[in-house]
Amino acid sequence: MKLGLIGLGRMGANMARRLRRGGIEVVAYNRNPDVTRALAAETGLTAVESLPELVAALAPPRTVWLMLPAGDITDAHLDQLQPLLARGDLVVDGANSWYKDSLRRAARLTAAGIDFADAGVSGGVWGLENGYALMLGGSAAAIARLKPAIQVLAPGAERGWLHCGPVGSGHFVKMVHNGIEYGMMQAYAEGFALMKARADFKLDLAAVAETWRHGSVVRSWLLDLSADFLKRDQALTDIAPFVADSGEGRWTALEGIELGVPTPVMSLALMMRFASQGKDEYADKLLAMMRQGFGGHAVKPDSD
Repeated sequence: MKLGLIGLGRMGANMARRLRRGGIEVVAYNRNPDVTRALAAETGLTAVESLPELVAALAPPRTVWLMLPAGDITDAHLDQLQPLLARGDLVVDGANSWYKDSLRRAARLTAAGIDFADAGVSGGVWGLENGYALMLGGSAAAIARLKPAIQVLAPGAERGWLHCGPVGSGHFVKMVHNGIEYGMMQAYAEGFALMKARADFKLDLAAVAETWRHGSVVRSWLLDLSADFLKRDQALTDIAPFVADSGEGRWTALEGIELGVPTPVMSLALMMRFASQGKDEYADKLLAMMRQGFGGHAVKPDSD
């Protein structure tokens, strides 16, 4: 199988490495050609410096996999890519796109006779060695065509990947996956903060995390990662209390509202990320002033 790959960020580059290890031919394009050249020297993939060159290097029917930031950048590349493709070609969006964008893009490409599949990819920086969990949406024919690459990227040939359903379903399942991730991370963070606050018990948080990793109903990969960094530094004094949100948590919360499905844990976990970004500072100041107004409570001056 020969696959065109567009976008060599950290995950895209690692996916290219894993594909090459599995014997998949890869033709790669990145906006920074130095990245592509370096990866070509390392892995033996074919490096190109333009989208026309990438398309020309693939024999019809072509398969092109995008690993680009969600939103405008993906749309811009599709605008350039579509006129270069032909009927029967297949485009795969493997980034964290909103599933409604995937539905829109699929309709546009399908009208031109080009097939489309959406692939939710999970695995982070560990996917290169452990494999990636793949959640795929698209026609049965599209997934069958992708199967050689999917079986290389996944943790096993027949495990760790799923044809979820029609176009859009892969990114929808990945969106919900990330919403669950938000909730799990928030629960762990609150639990360990609670234990740290009970200073008189002098709890060894690294030891607690290590104990929970074995036999406990709350064991998980997230706990494994927490146990690892708590062994190195329990105080986390050099870490800023700022947690970014990638966008999928927002989409999950909005989907719950649209479908009328209660998702309080995932939605509140998203709100806590907003709080960590300082987006509640004005509200907190207003609360302090209200307390002073009705009860005469002292207001702590800003130290900045």
